[in-house]
Amino acid sequence: MLNCINSSDCVGNTTDGEEETFPGFNDPLNFAFTCVLSIMLALVVFSLGCTVEVQKLWFHIRRPWGIGLGIVCQFGLMPFIGYILSIAFALNPVHAVAVLIMGCCPGGIISNVITYWIDGDMDLSIAMTTCSTILAMGMMPLCLYIYSSSWVQSGNIKIPYTNIGITLVSLIVPVSAGIFVNYRWPKHAKKILKVGSILGWLIIVIVTVISVVLFKGSWAVDTSVLIIGVIYPIVGYVSGFALAFLLRQPWKRCRTICLETGAQNIQVCATVLQTSFTPKQLVLMFSFPLIYCGFQFLHGVIFLYWGAKMAVRPTITRPEMNGVQQDQVWAHRGSTRARGSQ
Repeated sequence: MLNCINSSDCVGNTTDGEEETFPGFNDPLNFAFTCVLSIMLALVVFSLGCTVEVQKLWFHIRRPWGIGLGIVCQFGLMPFIGYILSIAFALNPVHAVAVLIMGCCPGGIISNVITYWIDGDMDLSIAMTTCSTILAMGMMPLCLYIYSSSWVQSGNIKIPYTNIGITLVSLIVPVSAGIFVNYRWPKHAKKILKVGSILGWLIIVIVTVISVVLFKGSWAVDTSVLIIGVIYPIVGYVSGFALAFLLRQPWKRCRTICLETGAQNIQVCATVLQTSFTPKQLVLMFSFPLIYCGFQFLHGVIFLYWGAKMAVRPTITRPEMNGVQQDQVWAHRGSTRARGSQ
């Protein structure tokens, strides 16, 4: 199926030479939805900036091993995994681009929440989420250009890089403002963070409801799309954890990088789709981010339970270590290496 952007002459956007219509589609409602979604995303990103402490962020930037590994997972592993899954399941170009955009998104606030629940490295988690949000302005279009080139060159779809770039660049202002607010008024920043967390979940609910009302038929998804939505988050979690573990990162950092890899920013993905593609393409695209969102949270909760079990399970490796948990041993070794590197 051919799909083009803003072209009434494209075969993929017409049927028998006539412009395709969408029963029940409401242009004013679509415009209002786009505006509300963009404003709410700006507020969520602003609240994300309110979690950033400049000194701790600078500490991780000066010792960028953890952030660098997270960026490799975020913009190296996830887009590549999305591309492989799209090819393996033979997705049509529109569905494949939705999967790629999801894989190219920066980390989401949900990763910070679950990291806090499992006693992960919160400073690293927030630093990774902030840096990936900023780097997404360049990395998302670059990854889309690399992995979608075969579909674009064949004329199956056109990627609106300008619209995507404008959406991403507009995020730099609220996240910078949030960092400044936390620097000047840390008490107020904590209150803003609570509001932003509520808005983040509210966006997901609004997107779900509106997608049913505005894009009728969007939930009639192919089985392959549903399967990818189920397995993609868990593959991201496992890949991030495995890479961090193979590079001998501390146990706490392994869990943090794992979550930052698999937990994508659903709000960014939904906003990019809404502001960049036509209604016809959104009918096919919009359900995937919501499927991914549901299963990334489910897998995150399972991971939380598994992490809690690992944290309380004692492992005796030597007689003199009676009652010492293996998790504590790994954490001690990690902190020793960190002090040695300093």
